[in-house]
Amino acid sequence: MLMRSEPLKEFTQTTADQSGLRAGQIPVDAFRSGDVFTLLLDVPGADPGSIELTVEKDVLSVHAKRTWQEGFADQIHISERQKGEFSRQLFLGESLDRDQIKATYADGVLTVTIAMIERAKPHKIEIAYVGGGFETVEAALAVT
Repeated sequence: MLMRSEPLKEFTQTTADQSGLRAGQIPVDAFRSGDVFTLLLDVPGADPGSIELTVEKDVLSVHAKRTWQEGFADQIHISERQKGEFSRQLFLGESLDRDQIKATYADGVLTVTIAMIERAKPHKIEIAYVGGGFETVEAALAVT
């Protein structure tokens, strides 16, 4: 027989409350590397066929479902893993190309990569000086 002991239950609940996530909300990490923006979304145990990724205007939506495996057990003693539908909506900035979104799912993590739009990438602006015999020079302008 399996027994459950939870000596750190209050600490665990406090930590969960401080994370800012609502029940059913998919945790995410987001970072930029060069000209690519990457999202890492935790969806462990989700059926890969249930994962849905959509983009509409400026909103990227992720939906996934984890269900109890029917016929897996005769009698349930403990059921702590959340089941049901999970989702997350993220607003995309103007510098991200909605037509250049790719996603992979491995080891319970959905990895979404989004390319930067061409006009958002850093580029040089030419400065033309008039009079005084100066030549045209280039100056760097970093756009973020």
